[in-house]
Amino acid sequence: MKYIDGGVCAAQGFMAGGVACGIKKSGKLDLALVYSEVPAQAAAVFTTNRVKAAPVQLSMKHIKSGIAQAIIANSGNANACVGPQGDAAALAMCQAAAEYLKVPVESVLVASTGVIGVQLPVEKIEDTLKKTPGIVSRGGNLSAAQAIMTTDTFKKEAAVEIELAGSVVRIGGMAKGSGMIHPNMATMLGFVTTDAAIDQALLQQAVKRAADISFNRVTVDGDTSTNDSLFVLANGKAGNTKICAEGPEYDAFCAGLEAVCLELAKMLARDGEGATKLVEIRVEGANSEAAAVQVGKTIATSSLVKTAIFGEDANWGRILAAAGYSGVAIQPELVDIYLGDLLVCSGGTGLVFDEEKAKAILSKKEITIIVKLGQGNASAAVWTCDLTYDYVKINGSYRT
Repeated sequence: MKYIDGGVCAAQGFMAGGVACGIKKSGKLDLALVYSEVPAQAAAVFTTNRVKAAPVQLSMKHIKSGIAQAIIANSGNANACVGPQGDAAALAMCQAAAEYLKVPVESVLVASTGVIGVQLPVEKIEDTLKKTPGIVSRGGNLSAAQAIMTTDTFKKEAAVEIELAGSVVRIGGMAKGSGMIHPNMATMLGFVTTDAAIDQALLQQAVKRAADISFNRVTVDGDTSTNDSLFVLANGKAGNTKICAEGPEYDAFCAGLEAVCLELAKMLARDGEGATKLVEIRVEGANSEAAAVQVGKTIATSSLVKTAIFGEDANWGRILAAAGYSGVAIQPELVDIYLGDLLVCSGGTGLVFDEEKAKAILSKKEITIIVKLGQGNASAAVWTCDLTYDYVKINGSYRT
């Protein structure tokens, strides 16, 4: 496997682009298109929030065919909780993209991100598409990745190249998300493209598997968005023998897809609103992987843990306390906790440790916390960020 550039345009037969429609008051790019030259096998996972935005509901309907050829996404407005007008706006976006790209309306997936409860000025999207030729291109991945950003501070792209039975296959993607990140599909959007030839049912299985070990193990603030969506399109342009069953080729494809999703997921955590640190919480010695994830996510979501990390305070008791209320039947007397390679708690009891070394570890931009439960052989990692003053500032005035 080789990491490459190109994002959603890395795979053969895909084009993308971004343009400013005027949805964002700043005038920045706010509309993205992703286009496959041929109809592609399509799979997706969506937010489990019972409050689902109009674009999520329409994309859930369109994805049922298992075929898609385009994605249209806007930033600056979530098109959520606005009544029937939201449904009409989501459909109008699909219709405008379909006309622009000359594809069937049903083959267009739609996504929106931004403020909730405000009518989407969809006419701005329609007018822009009518007046702007050449939005999508083979090199348009950068502008597309920028156009889906809201409070993100950097574009999020990843791509890999793998070999399947002698054929070179590429998988690339882009994502957005900085706050309201606690995917459970699975505000976060992820779009992945690949030129692999693969059966749609297997693609859906692979996407679910990839989401579970990447996007679904990231938390910034514990809030699951109304708009979370992960779309994957596979157009078969690589010319590999179609993957129709599980086996070595399928496993290799899954490894590539998971690598892209994991890179994007870590970027979401690294770019958490106001964040200064990326934190990996590794839970080991659990009775099951699910238990390890549950403990890890509980620690990762703890405001007290996250503020301690921001303050570079080795307050390991907050970590143990979070593990204790995770709902997993841990045995405190078996638990060891490490900050990086520094053991700070053994058998559920605090140790005398080097405070200066602990502070040095916590001052780094990337931090690993290891929690050993001592109960079994299962393990899992989750990712989060610190909780800073800036997070409150950003979200205290999000609409203004």
